[in-house]
Amino acid sequence: MANTPTTTNQTQLKRKLKARHLMMISLGGSIGTGIFLASGGAIHTAGPGGTLLAYAAVGIMVYFLMTSLAEMAAYMPVAGSFKVYATKFVDPAFGFAIGWNYWYNWAITIAAELAAVVLIMKFWFPESPSFIWSGIALLIMFGFNYLSVKGFGEAEFWFSLIKVVTVIIFIIIGFLMIFGIMGGEFIGFTNFTIEDAPFNGGFFAILGVFMAAGFSFQGTELLGVAAGETKNPEKTIPKAINSVFWRILLFYILSIFVIGLILPYTDERLLSDAVSVSPFTLVFERAGFAFAASVMNAIILTAVLSAGNSGMYASTRMLWDLARDGKAPKFLGKLDKRGVPVNALIVTTLVGSLAFLSTFFGDGVVYIWLLNASGMAGFVTWLGIAISHYRFRKAYIAQGGDINDLPYRAKWFPFGPLFALILCTFIILGQNFQAFIGGEIDWHSVFVSYIGLPLFLIVWLFYKVKYKTKLIPLKDCNFENNQL
Repeated sequence: MANTPTTTNQTQLKRKLKARHLMMISLGGSIGTGIFLASGGAIHTAGPGGTLLAYAAVGIMVYFLMTSLAEMAAYMPVAGSFKVYATKFVDPAFGFAIGWNYWYNWAITIAAELAAVVLIMKFWFPESPSFIWSGIALLIMFGFNYLSVKGFGEAEFWFSLIKVVTVIIFIIIGFLMIFGIMGGEFIGFTNFTIEDAPFNGGFFAILGVFMAAGFSFQGTELLGVAAGETKNPEKTIPKAINSVFWRILLFYILSIFVIGLILPYTDERLLSDAVSVSPFTLVFERAGFAFAASVMNAIILTAVLSAGNSGMYASTRMLWDLARDGKAPKFLGKLDKRGVPVNALIVTTLVGSLAFLSTFFGDGVVYIWLLNASGMAGFVTWLGIAISHYRFRKAYIAQGGDINDLPYRAKWFPFGPLFALILCTFIILGQNFQAFIGGEIDWHSVFVSYIGLPLFLIVWLFYKVKYKTKLIPLKDCNFENNQL
């Protein structure tokens, strides 16, 4: 059961990502519009206490997921990690479905980010044509990914650094305001005690925030994809993963805590997703910073470009790996001399841009359907990681492996993957719980929300029936790292 080392030649990916790239991808992976914009609406809905509870629970789940991924990725660092692990340790049909599911998830996310760029640029240039900004953004994302994996890594390093610095400054200024050192009088815990705070709206309000928190954390699994192009993955991946817990604690929990203390949850402005009333903007303006809205708009622009850049990278690598494994057209599995899967990159870019163009037809109905299917796909991927890790560890021991020989060991096994499995299933099934509340079930809403689940099952069953695949016995699981 050897962990076969990977060699490098012109038919293989290049290990050009350094420790600092991976660390910043880890730190910035889940910092985006979820924290800069959506956090305000969450606090307004469930109160500061309810929001903290929901984000903390999902944060713990994500931490366990990332440690599960780190154990597999440090031992077997491959570009198509989720698909490879699901194929080797669960069932080839499951791996096939997970791979296509993840590619689709991020390809459609590219379209979502292009739409977001247009809205952001309209803040400064309200009369300008939309296609100009979406086109420029698409070229930027494509360019960073086309240059080399190092180009992607450098872009993500600086994009993430901007986001990380912003959140740190926000937290510091927030606490100075809370204690009355900056921006006015002492605030303390006043806003945690008004009306129904800290918990507002009861169980269902917290449940709704629970779903939103899950979306906010999507992107943390990018480390698994980047493992195949990382130097010394057995050392750098565990280091990056270990920062996940502190990132969750520092960035999300403390940011929400600061917002909840400074802004009353009853403030109607928190419901808006406009940059001018982002909770970050409101706090900075209250602290006396001029042009806070413009500064936050620029920062959110970098967050959106970062998400699109990462999405293009992740989906391109997954499509390339599917092609190399005979599960996608062969021409998509080619690399250029720099180790970039250009054909897969071009196809992914085209799919993302076509999905974006669908926003201009039929009032965006097609786009909304695509986006809803994509939203479910991220949680399905997390579910796949939890299942794959549980089977990985069981198979490793069944074949006589010593867990002390693993480059990284996930803590609290088997509680970690089982907890993540249960919570992911809960989030998937509860995507649109509102549709089931009341006198009649809103079947149209149910179908739109859950469309991603039957699509995944259809792809899985198609491959399973066609190739008659079965659950792989633990003693037959393949631990050879022959994927790169």
